[in-house]
Amino acid sequence: MLEKVNRFLQKYIAILTPLSLVVGVLLENVGHHFVFLVAWLFAFMTFTSSLKMKFKDVNVFRKHPLFILFAIIFLHVLMPLWAFFLSTVIFDDHLLTVGFVISVAVPTGITSVIWISICKGNLPLGLSVILIDTLLSPFIMPLLLYVVSGEKIQLDVSELILDLVVMIVLPTILGILVNELSKGEIPKKIGKKLAPFSKIALLSIIMINSSAIAPFIKDLNLHLVGVILLVFAISVSGYSFALLIGRFIIKNHQQTTALVFTGGMRNIAIGVIVATTYFPSKVAMPVVFGMLFQQVLASLFSKIVMRNASDKTEQLQ
Repeated sequence: MLEKVNRFLQKYIAILTPLSLVVGVLLENVGHHFVFLVAWLFAFMTFTSSLKMKFKDVNVFRKHPLFILFAIIFLHVLMPLWAFFLSTVIFDDHLLTVGFVISVAVPTGITSVIWISICKGNLPLGLSVILIDTLLSPFIMPLLLYVVSGEKIQLDVSELILDLVVMIVLPTILGILVNELSKGEIPKKIGKKLAPFSKIALLSIIMINSSAIAPFIKDLNLHLVGVILLVFAISVSGYSFALLIGRFIIKNHQQTTALVFTGGMRNIAIGVIVATTYFPSKVAMPVVFGMLFQQVLASLFSKIVMRNASDKTEQLQ
């Protein structure tokens, strides 16, 4: 039963995500009553996603240190600078700029391992990027947001670091320990059973937090459409830049695949939590809208990645 539910959620996640956003907006007066659940739901998601990880994944750093360092720089320097530049030039709205930066400054998405696996990429390398990035995020992200927000927005950095540790680092370490100490037995028994609940938790987070941007969405206008279009453009550029770098510089299908999906996907749910908790509601707009495109773009670029791999195979033959 649970496996059927999980397959259904996996198949229609690209449809269910915007649907959850709409439901959250329509029930804006209800959503704020459940905000206290968001951090726990996210910690649960992080725990279930970390059950397949191992501490030895970090050992891949010894084999590919430059790749992993570049992936971190790509995630937390290059893409935030790109988002900052575009949003500043197009909107010249400080709150929106902070929102756009948050949307790409969050840690890479743990679900990227699914797409790396599907496209036959270097999974240990992808896992190492995810693990290292996740553990560093409580320190990188607050620093980046403090620089971007400046004195215009008061940001409690210490509290933000604590929240990120509780929602990301501790559940990740707990998940890895469960996997390591049980030698993979517990994840085998409960991993598939927890999978649908993890996806439901994600959809619940979207519904609860989307109530914060309900006033903006209900007042649909050209400005809002412009925000959504820029979110889409930045999302596409993340995948595209990673793909181009992989194709013309890395020139290795497995490593390119790992970069495309760790560089293109984001743990947007944590961005929504940060945006709605520490900033005015307007900041959450670009972050929440990022959820509309992530899975759809991952599916699209998986086809491009696989086609490029097939082209290279034919050339070698």
